[in-house]
Amino acid sequence: MRPPHFESLPKRKLRVALLMGGPSAEREISLQSGAAVSRALESLGHVVRQVDPLHVNLNEFPWDQFDVAFIALHGTFGEDGEVQQILERALIPYTGSGVAASRLAISKSASKERFIQSQIATAPYVLIHDTDARARIEQLADQLGYPLVVKPDAQGSSLGVTIVQQKAQLAEALDRCFQLDHFGLMERAIRGAEWTVGLLDERVFPPIRIATKRAFFDYAAKYQDDETQHLFDSDVSAGQLDRIIQTARGACTAVGTCGLVRVDLIVDENGCPIVLEVNTVPGLTDHSLVPKAAARLGWTMAELCQACLSSAMQHAYERAVMRSARG
Repeated sequence: MRPPHFESLPKRKLRVALLMGGPSAEREISLQSGAAVSRALESLGHVVRQVDPLHVNLNEFPWDQFDVAFIALHGTFGEDGEVQQILERALIPYTGSGVAASRLAISKSASKERFIQSQIATAPYVLIHDTDARARIEQLADQLGYPLVVKPDAQGSSLGVTIVQQKAQLAEALDRCFQLDHFGLMERAIRGAEWTVGLLDERVFPPIRIATKRAFFDYAAKYQDDETQHLFDSDVSAGQLDRIIQTARGACTAVGTCGLVRVDLIVDENGCPIVLEVNTVPGLTDHSLVPKAAARLGWTMAELCQACLSSAMQHAYERAVMRSARG
């Protein structure tokens, strides 16, 4: 079954600036995502130019020579509103969420506060900084309780994330976290099954339960471990599956996302879906979850990428209408 967005683009082929690579710690994954997107779009006849912001000044780029920008930049600069702001100024349509939602989603602490305000279940946490006294951090960890999770505030792909079972492991976890970000989170570890839900605007892809022999769905489990299982036919009730989907929808609404998004959750031992984070530029590699979920609906990678372009055009039109209304 073809996605509803597939036939809604103009019949002419589009000139696509494909943003990939970039300066973040997730550069290698971004290059892999970009390569997959490039193959998919070129198979449909679109003219694709790969653009790496590490080597190209986007503020001086000839955007008027392109119809749309496809963002395959993961992590900082790609997901934090910076590149979105540049594209807004250039008045070029782009895939994914806007500036405000991107800035909010990249910060785990800021998005968790929005979840709390919107009554979306999320794990208790404290925000820490690399200048905080270690004794103070240890005191906060004691109050939070072990086991806990230490993670950078603004990184993806589980980079810098550690599950800390006891106090003796805390110092090493903090060092790993602060190598990637000045801010970090200590979050109560939730026991349960890990799930992920992909969305494209109002379309929800089939939820995936993740099974890994590792302590959690870390970087290696995501991109290197062929034994990681992605399960669609899990032994959960239709009601439980609906709660997972509605929680994912609620998280996206709370943050204000649009376009292609992936929500990561844990379903705890009581069956309650707990939101971990919202990813505004989900991976599109061969190991990535959203393409697997789209394939479950019968979508090819090309159809998924085409639907992303259609979404980008629609949201660009909506932004133009809003600008016109403001005068």
